[in-house]
Amino acid sequence: MTVALQATTPATFEIKSANLPLVALLLKSTDLVALARELEARFGDIPDFFDQDALLIDLSPLPDTAGGIDFPALISLLGGYQLVPIAVKGGSDAQMAAALQAGLLPVPDAHLVAPRPMAAAAPAPVLLAPATPPPAPAAPLGALVVDKPLRSGQQVYARGRDLVVLAMVNAGAEVIADGHIHVYAPLRGKAMAGARGNTEARIFSLALEAELLSIAGVYRTSEHPLPPGMAGKPTQVRLVPSDEGDKLVMSVMSA
Repeated sequence: MTVALQATTPATFEIKSANLPLVALLLKSTDLVALARELEARFGDIPDFFDQDALLIDLSPLPDTAGGIDFPALISLLGGYQLVPIAVKGGSDAQMAAALQAGLLPVPDAHLVAPRPMAAAAPAPVLLAPATPPPAPAAPLGALVVDKPLRSGQQVYARGRDLVVLAMVNAGAEVIADGHIHVYAPLRGKAMAGARGNTEARIFSLALEAELLSIAGVYRTSEHPLPPGMAGKPTQVRLVPSDEGDKLVMSVMSA
C-alpha cells in the first residue's frame, strides 16, 4: 500500500544545490612580502582585473617544509585586488586549522578545472566540483573592438572575450584580453592575452614592435630583442609547452 503524507513547505526559504565559480590561487610560497611584490607587478596596473571574485586558496604546491601562514594578512592582501578568499585546500593539518580560524572553509574535495580554449567567452578559470550538472553556457560574447589609436597610459581590457584593435597601440599603452588579441596596426605597447590562464590564446599584429608580450602569465619584455627579421613584421605569438616550461613562440605571417 502506498501512503502519501502531507508535507509543509517553508514560506520564507528553500534549500537547493548550487554551483559556485571560484578563481584559484595556487600558493607556492609563504613569503607574503614576495607575494605582494609579484601581485603588484602582475595586477597593479589592472585595477579592475578581478571584480569581487570568490577565491579558493590551494596550498598543495607549497613544499613540505613550509611553515605557518599568516592567513589574516594573506586575506587582506588578496582583498586589495578585489578577491574574496572563502575556501582553502591542500595544506598541512596546522595550516588548515589556521585557515579555518581565519574564516576560510576547508574544501579538500575541490578540484581545479583547466581553462578551455576561448573560441568564445569562458567562465572563471577554476570551479568547485559541481554537485549537480552545470547549467547551459551563456550566449558567447563577441570580441571587443577598438577603432582608435591607444596613447601612452591608456589601457583596454576585454574581460571574457577577444580584443580586436584596428589602430596603433603606442608605446606605454596596454591591451589585455582573456582571449586572443588582434592588432591590425603596429603594436608598440604591452599586449597580454589569455589573462586569466587561457594557454590557447594568441597575439596577432600587423607590425610587432611590442614592449611586452604575455600569454597566460608567460611574458617577454623588450629587454630581450625580437628575433632577427621579425621586428615590424606581421607576426603571431603563441604559447608552446616544452620540457623546460612553457615558452612564447613567434612566427612571421605570410600573405
